[in-house]
Amino acid sequence: MKIAQTIVALALLAVSTARGEVVDSLDLYMHAGDSCMQQYNTFEALKHYQCAFELSDVVATRTKLADCYYKRANYRQAAELLKNVPEDSLSHDAFREIALGYQKQGDLDSYIYWATQLVERYPMDGEIVAGLTLALAQKNQPDKGLIYGLNYSLHDMNNILVNRAVADAYFLNRDFSAASVWYEGLMQQGDSTFNTLYSAGMCYSQTGSLERAYQCLKLAFLTSGMQHYGCAYRLGVVCVDTQRYPEGLGYLSLAKELMRPDTTIMKAITLSEGEGYYLTHHYEEAVAAWKEHLSYNPLSVATYYNIANAYCYLIKDEEQAKSYYQLFVEKAAVVESPTKQLMEMLEKAKEMLRVYTLREKYKAKRK
Repeated sequence: MKIAQTIVALALLAVSTARGEVVDSLDLYMHAGDSCMQQYNTFEALKHYQCAFELSDVVATRTKLADCYYKRANYRQAAELLKNVPEDSLSHDAFREIALGYQKQGDLDSYIYWATQLVERYPMDGEIVAGLTLALAQKNQPDKGLIYGLNYSLHDMNNILVNRAVADAYFLNRDFSAASVWYEGLMQQGDSTFNTLYSAGMCYSQTGSLERAYQCLKLAFLTSGMQHYGCAYRLGVVCVDTQRYPEGLGYLSLAKELMRPDTTIMKAITLSEGEGYYLTHHYEEAVAAWKEHLSYNPLSVATYYNIANAYCYLIKDEEQAKSYYQLFVEKAAVVESPTKQLMEMLEKAKEMLRVYTLREKYKAKRK
C-alpha cells in the first residue's frame, strides 16, 4: 500500500514539474519575443513567439505571433492566425490587423467584412471608417459607404481621412456637386494632396465652374511634378475652354509627350489640340494636329472635313483640299444613319469637288 502511494506521489510530482517547466519556458519565450519587439527586431521575435505558440495555442500567443507576422508584412499568415480567434476575444489592434491586412492584399470583400465588424465595435476609428467608405464605393455601393462616412462626420467634421473618403465616394457616384463641396472643405482644412486638388478640378469642370477648375488643376499638375498626363490633358482642355489658348496648347502638347502611346487619350488630346490651334489662327499646326488625330482615330469623319476646309479657305492649297474633301465623301458615304449636320457637310463637300472639277476642265481648255 505504501509502495503504491509512493509511486502515485512521484508521478504527480513529475507531472507538476513538467507543467512548471512548460509554464517557465512559455514565459521565457514570450518575454524574449516582447523584448525583441521593443527593439523592432521582428526577425528574432518571430522565433520566440513561434516557440511559445507551439507550447501553448492560446489567444495571447496567437495574437503576439500574428502581430509579429503583420509587422513583417506577412498579412496572409497574420489573418489566418487571428480570424480563428473568437471575435469577442480580439483586441482593437487585432481587429485592425485583420482588416488592414486584407486591404493591403487587395481583398476588398474580406476587408469590408472585417472593417464592418470593427466599426460596429469602434465607430470612431476614423482610419477604418474612411477605408470602409471608400471600399464600398469601389464595390459599386457608394450609398452604403457614405452612410458610414457621414455618420462619423456627425461627431467629427475635421478628420481629413474620412472627409477625403466621403468626397471620393461622391465622386465615384458621379455626384460632382456634392463631391466638390467636400473637396472644397478639404482644401480649406489645408489638404493640398494631388488627389484632392485633381479630383476637385475634375468636379468643377463637370459642374461648369471652369475658373475654379483651372486653379485646382494647375495646382494639382504642379504637385505632381508636372508628370501626370491626365492632369495635363484636363488642364489643357480647361485652358482652351476658358480661351487661354497658348497655355492650353502647351499643356496638351506636354500631355501628349507624357502619355504616348495611349490611343484612347491621344484621340482626345489631338482633337483638342487641333481646335486650340485653329482658334488661335495657327491653321497649319491645326491641320497637323488633326492629321495626327486621324492616325489614332481614322473613322473620325468630321476631321477629314475640317482639314479640307482649312486647306480650302485658310491655307489655300487646292490639291490638298480636293484630296481631303474626297476622303471625307468616301468616309461619310458608309456612315450608317447619318445626322442632318453630316448630310449638310456632305453636300457642301460634293459642291466643292464639282467646283474643283470645273476649274480643272477650264484650265485644260485654255491650254
